[in-house]
Amino acid sequence: MTDRYVFDVAVVGLGPAGATFARLLNSSLKVIALDKKDDTEDSFRKPCGGLLADDAQKCFARFGLTLPVGVLVNPQIFSVRTMDLVTGYERHYQRFYLNMDRHKFDCWLKSLIPESVDVHNGVSVSGFKDLGDCYEISVTENKTRKTYYARYIVGADGANSVVRHTLFPNHKIRSYLAIQQWFPDEHESPMYSCIFDKTLTDCYSWGVSKDNCFIVGGAFPARRARDKFRTLKEKLTKRGFKLDSPVKTETCLVLSPRHPWQFRIGRGRCFLIGEAAGFISPSSLEGMSYAFDSAYRLAELFNNGKEVTLKDYRRATCLLRGKLVLKLLKKPFIT
Repeated sequence: MTDRYVFDVAVVGLGPAGATFARLLNSSLKVIALDKKDDTEDSFRKPCGGLLADDAQKCFARFGLTLPVGVLVNPQIFSVRTMDLVTGYERHYQRFYLNMDRHKFDCWLKSLIPESVDVHNGVSVSGFKDLGDCYEISVTENKTRKTYYARYIVGADGANSVVRHTLFPNHKIRSYLAIQQWFPDEHESPMYSCIFDKTLTDCYSWGVSKDNCFIVGGAFPARRARDKFRTLKEKLTKRGFKLDSPVKTETCLVLSPRHPWQFRIGRGRCFLIGEAAGFISPSSLEGMSYAFDSAYRLAELFNNGKEVTLKDYRRATCLLRGKLVLKLLKKPFIT
């Protein structure tokens, strides 16, 4: 390998998990970070309601971080309007979500990565293979195929993780198709809403007021997902929601683990963090706090200066995975 530059760690994906992991690593490590996002208007943007839950806020307290005002949007609301469209039940309950622009939030997290990390934007990873003492990573960058080498790979590339699919090609985690649309906000009062309808999905839907827009979305089983989303909008319109002339439509895959063995932490010298590992609440689909937590725990292991093993990482994420198991038990009672 004397004719090839070999990084210590390659980070695939710079969402909340990957950006946090890359930021926390010691500068003595040679790190390359590969991310789909770039600075163009056509850049990949994570479809998301953009609410920062209290568990994720606690992680910010651990890191000593303060959100910049440019990431936050109006309005900031402290209650959630919860509706069951089948029974007609409705109530408001207090929650301290922070309303933010998700893409700006992701870009801000990336901006905190130190210059010692070699960050490559607009990169699509197609696969990798084990060469024994390192991994060969194949990518498409600036419409050109390239190859990088690293001793360790950390997959932080979300629900449809290339790293997880390569390591576990036959492994399936239950997933939904998340669909959301943006509308001009014509409601009298801004709101956060959580919507249940068991005839459409065993998960939930949402509505969020955000900077003079109103987002309506839902997580549906893939079969006939778009028809169910259309039916959801029809039902909400009858309840007074203003859902005319959508500005844009966004879709993405979102995981909802059903069993503890659906979590995957990695294999060999490859590790998975955040949603790539299946670390997402099956009851609320909140994954940011688990992204931060798993990234922090794995970075701590690398910063100890020893060879990092899956046994170490499994032990470090024991409490995190235990918390998710409790969420598995909680989901039927919520839905």
